[in-house]
Amino acid sequence: MSRAQPGTRRGLRDTTVSTLLLAASVLALLRPIPLHAQETELRGEVSESAILADQQRKARQLSMASSQDQQAQANAAATDDAPADTYQPASPGAVPDDTNATGAANSIFDQPAATDDTSTDEAAPVKPRRLSTARQRAADQDKTKDDKAKAADKKKTKKTTDATASTAATDDNETTDAEQDTANRRALTVDSADRQKLDPGAERTGSIEGQDKKPEDDPFAATGIKVGSFLIRPTLEQGLTSSSNADSSSGGAPALLSETALRFSAASDWHENSALINGYGSFRKTVSGDEVSDAQGRIEGTLNVDLDNELRTIAKLGYEAVPESASSPDAIAGVSSQPLRQTVNGSLGIEKDVGKMRYTLTGAVTHDFYGDAKLSDGTSLSQKDRDSTLYTATLRTGYEISPALVPFTEVEVGRRDYDLRSDSNGFERSSTRLGARAGLELDMGDKLSGEFSAGWLREAIDDNSLEAISGPTVDADLKWSPERGTTIGLTGQTTIEDTTTAAQSGDILYSGRLTGERQIRANLTANAALGVDWRDYVGIDGHDLVLSAESSLTWWLNRYAGLTTRVRTEKLTSNLPGRDYTANSIFLGVKVQR
Repeated sequence: MSRAQPGTRRGLRDTTVSTLLLAASVLALLRPIPLHAQETELRGEVSESAILADQQRKARQLSMASSQDQQAQANAAATDDAPADTYQPASPGAVPDDTNATGAANSIFDQPAATDDTSTDEAAPVKPRRLSTARQRAADQDKTKDDKAKAADKKKTKKTTDATASTAATDDNETTDAEQDTANRRALTVDSADRQKLDPGAERTGSIEGQDKKPEDDPFAATGIKVGSFLIRPTLEQGLTSSSNADSSSGGAPALLSETALRFSAASDWHENSALINGYGSFRKTVSGDEVSDAQGRIEGTLNVDLDNELRTIAKLGYEAVPESASSPDAIAGVSSQPLRQTVNGSLGIEKDVGKMRYTLTGAVTHDFYGDAKLSDGTSLSQKDRDSTLYTATLRTGYEISPALVPFTEVEVGRRDYDLRSDSNGFERSSTRLGARAGLELDMGDKLSGEFSAGWLREAIDDNSLEAISGPTVDADLKWSPERGTTIGLTGQTTIEDTTTAAQSGDILYSGRLTGERQIRANLTANAALGVDWRDYVGIDGHDLVLSAESSLTWWLNRYAGLTTRVRTEKLTSNLPGRDYTANSIFLGVKVQR
C-alpha cells in the first residue's frame, strides 16, 4: 500500500481543527446562563451601571467568538516553518495521483502503512498560535471602554457602582460567571437591605418616641385659646395689696385692698395682613382701712393692611376709662369720688416707600369726656366744661441709611376744640397745636430696636389772657437685650395737659420709665422698674417731681398657674402746697393664664 502524500495529510488535519474550533465557538454562544444568576434577587430596580455592564459583556462575547473563528481559519491556512512537498503535475490540468501502491484509490479511513521511515509519520511542526497578544489587546481595549463607561455613569448618578466588567477575555467558566454576576447585580433597595445581615457595630436609628424633642423657648408661656382666626391669651391676677397710702394723696391713709386684674391679647393668624387687640381691666376694693373702690380699663386694636406699590396702612382704635387720680392737678378736693375720665381715640396712617425714602402720613382723633364728681354732701359737680376733642395730622419723612438705621423728621399740626366755647370761669380753652421733631429709628433685631426723638411743641390758646403752652419734647421707645433672657426697656413721653383751673393754661408732663426683665429660670421671672415724672406748670411758678421704683417676682407652678409678688414705692415732691405724698405698697397673689 502506498503511503499518503504528506501535504494531503496536513490539509485534512487542518480542516479537522477548523471544524472543531467552529463547533466550540457555537457551543460557547449557546451555553445556558449559570444557575446562580437565575437565583439572583430580582426585587428592586436595576441600576443603570448594571444594564451597561450587561450590554458590554454580551458585545465582548460576540466579538471574542468572531475573533476566535477568524483566527482558527487563518491558522488552518497558514503553512509550517518547514517547506512542505508540493505536488507537481506532469502536465497542466492533470489530476494528482491519489492511489496507493496497489493502484487503489487512497481513502482517509486507510491506516498508514508501517515503514522504517518515521519522518513522515510525525506531524510537521506547527507554528505556535499567538492568540494571547491579540486577546490581551482586545481585553485592554475593552478595559478602556469600561473605564470610560464607569466615569460617565459616575457623573450621572453620583454613586459608586460595584458592577465592574471583567478585563480578562478567557473561556474559563469562573471569569464568565463573575461577569454574569456583575451584570445581574441590582441596585440596593429598602427591601433588599432588610434581608441583609445587620452589622453588629452599625448604629440603628432610634424610634420616634426615643428621640429628643426640641426644647421650647418658653415652656411656661401661655398657649392661648383659638377663636376663629385669632389666638387669645388671657391672664387673671388676684391678690391682696397692703398700702401705706391707699389713694396716693397728700392726706391718704393705709388700707388693705383686694385687687383683681385681667389682661388679654388677641393676635390674628392671617397670611398677609395682621390685627392685634390688647386690653386690661383692674378693680380695687378696700378690705380694711381707708375706703377705696375704683375700676379702670383700656382696650385697643391695631390693624395693618399691605396695599400695592409699597403702600401700607395702619389703623388704630381704642377706648379707656380711668377715674381722676387724687394726685392730678385737676383733682377736686372734698369729694367722695373723683370724676371718671373716658377717652376714645382713633388714628389712620399711610406709609409709602420710594427707594430709600420713607413717608408716613397719620391722622388722629382723641376725644375726652368726664363724668360728674360726687361731693361728700351727696351732691354732684358737672365736669362737662372739660370735654374736648384733639385733631392732629403728622407727616414723617425718613431716609434709610441701612435697614438698621433710619433717621427721620416729623411735623405735627393740630387743633383742640372744647365742647363748650367757654368754661365755668369764662375762659375760651380751645387751642391750636404745632410741633416738629427729629429722631432715629433702630432695627437691629432682638438686640436693639425702637426709636427716639427730640423736638419742640407749642399749643396756643384762643383766649389771649392765657399763656401758650410750649416747650421741648423728648420721646423714646427702646428695647435692648444684652443676653438671652434679659430685656431692658426705656420709654419716654412728652404730654401737654390742659386744665380748667382759673388763670392757668395747663402744664407739660415729661415721663420716663426704665424697665428690666430677667428670666432667672424657666419658671422664675423677675421684673424691675424705675420711673421719673416732671410736671412744669404754665402760668404759675410751680412744678412736681414724682419718683417711683417697683420690683416683682413671678414663680410659675406650671404652664397655667403661678405665684406673684410686687413691691412698690412712690414719692411726689412739689413746690405747690398740699401736693406732697409718699405711698408704699406690697402685693401678694396668684396668676393664672391660658
